[in-house]
Amino acid sequence: MENTSTLKQPFYVKLAAILFVLIALVFIIYMGQEIFVPFAFSFLIAVLLRPIEKKLTGWGLHRVLAIFITIILAAFVLFGVLTFLSYQFMSFFDDWPKIERNLLLFGKEIQDWLRKTFDVSVAQQQQVLERARSNSMEQLGAATKGTLGALGGSLAMMTLIPIYVFLFMFYRTLLLQFIIDVFDKKHEPRVREVIGEVRVVVQSYISGLLLETACVAVLNCIGLLLLGVPYAILLGVISALLNLIPYIGGLVAVVLSALIALTNTGDIGITIGVIGVFLVVQFIDNNLLVPRIIGSKVKLNALFSIVAVLVGGAICGIAGMFLSIPFLAIFKVIFDRVEELKPYGRVLGDEEQMEKKKRTYTKRKTGNES
Repeated sequence: MENTSTLKQPFYVKLAAILFVLIALVFIIYMGQEIFVPFAFSFLIAVLLRPIEKKLTGWGLHRVLAIFITIILAAFVLFGVLTFLSYQFMSFFDDWPKIERNLLLFGKEIQDWLRKTFDVSVAQQQQVLERARSNSMEQLGAATKGTLGALGGSLAMMTLIPIYVFLFMFYRTLLLQFIIDVFDKKHEPRVREVIGEVRVVVQSYISGLLLETACVAVLNCIGLLLLGVPYAILLGVISALLNLIPYIGGLVAVVLSALIALTNTGDIGITIGVIGVFLVVQFIDNNLLVPRIIGSKVKLNALFSIVAVLVGGAICGIAGMFLSIPFLAIFKVIFDRVEELKPYGRVLGDEEQMEKKKRTYTKRKTGNES
C-alpha cells in the first residue's frame, strides 16, 4: 500500500498552505519590524562590504581588524553624503521666508483661478481651508508623536546596524556552514551554488544601484542647473535617492521638483523644463544605465516589482520599499534552483528574457536536427 506521505497533495491544499505561511510571515515581520529591518539592512551591507574585507585580509591584516576598517570606511562615506545633504538643506531653510512668500502668492493665484473658472468665492475657499486646517491640527499631535517615535526608532536602528554588520561578517563562515548543514548531504552542491548566486546578486545589485544613483544624481543636477532651477543640486540628489524606490520614487521626485520650481520661479516654461529633464533622465536610466551598470543577473518583471514595493511599504514603511527588490531578487535565485519552486521563480522573471532563452533553445535544437 502506498504511503500517504508520498501522495501528492491537491492544488487547493498547497495554495492554502502557501497563503497561511505568507500571512504568518507578513504578520511576524510587521510585528517585529524593529528587529527584522536592521537585520535585513545589515545582511545586505555585510554582503556588499565582503570584497573590501577580503582584500584587506589578503594584504595580511587580521580578520577582525579588516572588518573594523571596512565598516569605518563605509561609515566615512555615509557621513560625507549626509554632511553634503545637510549643507544643501541648510541653504534651503535659510531661504524659507522667500519660499513662504512665493507659496502665498501662488496660493492667491490659484484662488483667483478657482473664482474665475468655477465661480467659487474667496470666502468659500477660506472656509474650506479653515476646516481642513482645523482637521489637520487635530491630527498634528498624533502625527508629531508618531514622527518622534519613528525618529527614535531610526536612530536606534542606525546604532544597531554597524554592530550587526560586524557580527554578520565575523560569523560569516559559521552561518554559511549552518545553512549547508540544515539540508541533506546530497543537496550540498546545490545549496552552495544558491549561496554563491545570492552573494553575486546582492553585491552586483547594490553596488550597481549605488553607481546608478550617482549617475542619475549628476544628470539631474546638470539638467536643473542648465534650467536655472533654485536648489538644483539638492533637488537632483534627493530625486536620485527617491529613484531607489522603484517606479514610485521617480514619480514623487518629478512632482516634488516641479512644485518647488513653480513656487520659486512662477515660470511655467521652467516647470515644464524640469519635467522634461526628469523624463529624459528616466529614459537614459531605464535604457542605458540599468542594463549596463546593474546588469541582468536577475530579471524581475515590473508587475511583481511594483507589488513588492507596495507590500514592503505597507509592512515596514520606507525601509520596506528599499528592501523589497533586493530580497525579491534573492527569493527568485532560490526559487530557480529548487525544482518544486521553479514555477514561482518563473513567474517573478522577465518574460522578455524567457522568450530570448526559448528562441536560443529553438535555434540550437533546429541546428542539431539539421
